[in-house]
Amino acid sequence: MRLQDYARSLGPSLAPRSPMPVVRPQPQASHPPHQPQTPHQPQPPQAPPPHTPSPGRLGAATAVVALGGLLFGFDTGVISGALLFLKEDFALTSFQEGTVISALLFGAAVGALGSARPADRFGRKRVLVAVAATFTLGLAAAVTARDFASMVAARSILGLAVGSASTVVPLYLAEIAPPRLRGRLVTANQVLLTVGILVSYLVNLAFAGSADWRAMFAVGLIPSAAMLLGTLFIPESPEWLRRRTERRSGSRPRRTAGAKAPAHPAVRRALLIGLTLAAVQQFGGINSIIYYAPSIMARAGLPATHSIQYAVFIGVVNVVMTVAAVPLIDRAGRRPLLLFSLAGMAVSLVTLGAAMSVPPGPVTNVIALICMITYVGSFAIGLGPVFWILAAELFPPEARARGGALCALVNWAANFLVGQLFLPVADAVGVSWVFWCFAAVAAGGLVFVVRQVPETKNRSLAEIQGQLILR
Repeated sequence: MRLQDYARSLGPSLAPRSPMPVVRPQPQASHPPHQPQTPHQPQPPQAPPPHTPSPGRLGAATAVVALGGLLFGFDTGVISGALLFLKEDFALTSFQEGTVISALLFGAAVGALGSARPADRFGRKRVLVAVAATFTLGLAAAVTARDFASMVAARSILGLAVGSASTVVPLYLAEIAPPRLRGRLVTANQVLLTVGILVSYLVNLAFAGSADWRAMFAVGLIPSAAMLLGTLFIPESPEWLRRRTERRSGSRPRRTAGAKAPAHPAVRRALLIGLTLAAVQQFGGINSIIYYAPSIMARAGLPATHSIQYAVFIGVVNVVMTVAAVPLIDRAGRRPLLLFSLAGMAVSLVTLGAAMSVPPGPVTNVIALICMITYVGSFAIGLGPVFWILAAELFPPEARARGGALCALVNWAANFLVGQLFLPVADAVGVSWVFWCFAAVAAGGLVFVVRQVPETKNRSLAEIQGQLILR
C-alpha cells in the first residue's frame, strides 16, 4: 500500500487502476518524487503572468498619466474664455469662431483613431510620451499664433494630442489597475479632466482684465512639460507586456481573427454600448456648456467678465461632482450612476431651454445658472466618467485598443458637430430648441442604459467578456 500511495502522489497517470497488489518494485522507485523517470512531452515556455505595479509606482504612474486628462480638460476649456478676446484680435466671424473650436475636435477624432495601432505595436508608454510632446508643441503654436489660419493649425495639433490621450490614458490605467481599483483609477483621469477645465476657467478669469489670451494658452505648458518628463519613467502596461511575451514565445495559440472581428458576440455588444454612449455623451450637449458657458451667459445679458465668473462656478461644480463619483463608481456601480446622470441631465436641459426662451432678466439669469449647474453636476457624477471606464473595460484584450479608439472617434466626431454647429443653429432656430434637442438625446440614452448596459463593477476584464457573450 505504501508503494501505491507513493505512485498516486506522482500523479493520476502512475496510480494503479485496480486494487490488485501486484506491483513489482522498480529501481526507479528510489528516485525522489520530484524526479520521476516517466517520459514527458516537452512543454512550451510559459509567459509570465501580468504583474501589477507596486502601490507606490501605481500611484505615481496614475498621477503622471492622468496629466493627460488635465491637459485634455485645459485645452478644451481654455478656448471658452480666450475666444472672447481672440475673436476681436483676429476679427473672426461666427463661423470662424466655431472653426477655431472645432479644429481641436477634428484633430481629436484623427488622434483617437490613429493612436490604437501604435499603442498595440509600440506599447502604451511610448505613445503616452509622444502625446505629451504633442501637447507641448500645440500649446507653443497657440501662444505664437498670428492669424486665424495659424490658430486653427495650433488647435488641430492640440486635437491630435487630446484625441490620443482620450484613448490611451484610460486604456493604460485600466490595464495597470487591479479589478477592485479599476473604476477609481480610470475615474482619476476624469477628475483631472474636470480639474483642467476648472483651471482653464480660472486662468481665463485671471487674464480677462488684460485680455491676454496668449497667456491663457501659455499656462498649459507647465503640465505638458511635467507629463513629458514623467512619462519617461512610468512602467509599461503589464497587459501589453504579457501579450508581447506570448506572441514572441508562442506559449499560447493566437486567437482567431473572429475574436477581433465585429461579428464576435463580445466585441459586437461592446461596440453597441460604447459607440451609443459616446454619441449620447456629446449629443446630450455637455461640451456646448463647457465651450460656450460664457457665451451662453452673455446671451442672457451678462458682461464678459461676469460670464467667465459664472463659468468658473460651473467648473467648480464639475470637479466636485466628479470627485464624488470616484468612490461611487466601485460601490454603487456603473449602471445606477448612468441612470441618475441621464435623468438629471434631461430635466435640467428642458428647464434651461424654457429659461432661455423668455426675455433675459435677473430671475431668468438665476434659473439658467441653476440649470447649468444641475446639468453639469448630473453629467459629472455619471455619464462623464462611466463612459470612459466602459470604453476601457468592455472589449476583449485583442480589440481593447481599437475598440476604445472607435468609441473615442465617435465621441470626438459628435463633439466636432456640436462645437461647429451650436452657435449657427442657435442663431437660426433659437438656443432653447437646441437645449430641448439635447434633452431628447439624454432621455433616449436613459432608455438605452436600462435595456442594454450591464453592470461591471468588481469584475475582472475576463469576467466582463463572458458576461457580454452570455447576454
